[in-house]
Parts: sequence; C-alpha cells; structure tokens
Amino acid sequence: MLTVVITAVIVIVLAILLYTGRGRARGRGGQGLKRRFGPEYARTVADHDGDTRAAEQELGARVKEHGSLTEQPLTPAARERYVTRWAAVQEQFVESPQQAVTEADALLARLARDRGFLDGERFEDQIAALSVHHAHYVQGYRSMHAAARGQSGTEEMREAMVEARSLFEALVTEQPTEPPRPSAPDGQGHAPWPMTRRHAKGNST
Repeated sequence: MLTVVITAVIVIVLAILLYTGRGRARGRGGQGLKRRFGPEYARTVADHDGDTRAAEQELGARVKEHGSLTEQPLTPAARERYVTRWAAVQEQFVESPQQAVTEADALLARLARDRGFLDGERFEDQIAALSVHHAHYVQGYRSMHAAARGQSGTEEMREAMVEARSLFEALVTEQPTEPPRPSAPDGQGHAPWPMTRRHAKGNST
C-alpha cells in the first residue's frame, strides 16, 4: 500500500513539473517573439482575435521559414538608383498622389526582391519574410500596398508613403533606421515630407 502511495505521489510531482516546464517554455517563446516582432506581434494577435497561441504559432512558422534568409547587398550604383527614384516618386506625389503611391509600392517590392526577399508576386509571402527581419517597418508597406490598390484619400496615401519610407530606408541603407516623423503639407507645392540631400540628391529645398 505504501509503495502505491509513493508511486502516485511521484507521478503527480512529475506531472506538475512537466506542466510547469512547458508553461515556462511557452512563456519564454512568447516573450522572445514579442521582442523580435514588436508591433507586428500585437497586429498578429489582433488578426487572430486575441488568440495569443495561434498568433505565436504563425509568427514561429515565419521565423522557421524565413529566419535563415541572408539579405543580399546592393551595389553603390543600385543604391543610388533606388534613392533617386524614390525622391522622384515623392515629388510626383504633389501632382499625382495615386500614381506616386502605386509606383512607390512597386519600387519597394523590387528593392525587397533585390535584397534577397521574395519577388513580390505574392505580397503576403513577401511581407511575411520581411517581418522576420524588419518587423518594425512592415506595417507602413502594408498601408501603402493597400492605398495603391484602394480608394484612399490623399492624406491617407501621404501617410502611407511616409510610413513605408521607413522600410525603404532600412533596405536601401542595409541597416535599421528610426521611422521618420510625418510632416504636414506646406501648401506651397513641395513634397508632403521632409526632403534631404540623402533622399533627393541635388535638391536644395
């Protein structure tokens, strides 16, 4: 009888330890995903109606599929072409916002492809890969992609391009960058965001 009791106690203790260990492992995994994905973690949880486990499974699958991706460097000439083209698209926004957003969306897709991500034929696949390596910047790309294909107002398109520029800069400079602060249109025909020599070579405004 005593042997049965001891055996039962041992089984219960082992079960408790196993359950606790799994819970801690899930917690560590969740915290790791939160740190890695930042705002993308919260967005994915929201997409799953608050189901944290389902969201973490999706993010974990992204890491497993795309985590080993090696970003390809740009040649100096390619980098200069991208920077120059992006500056031109920003200037174009003043006269033709919809066309500018559409071209910026296509330009960012090509840049991501040249850096070694998917070719952009399936947008969600490309976003998934980008989110593993540039999680803090992909939402702007989503917003611009939606604006390029929807009926957004001019201000919404402007905000989308400003947000998407963070990912553009992260990819074109090959290092993380701080998201730029949006600026209000000045009403005098200038592009609706700060322009610098790095963004528009030779532009003095």
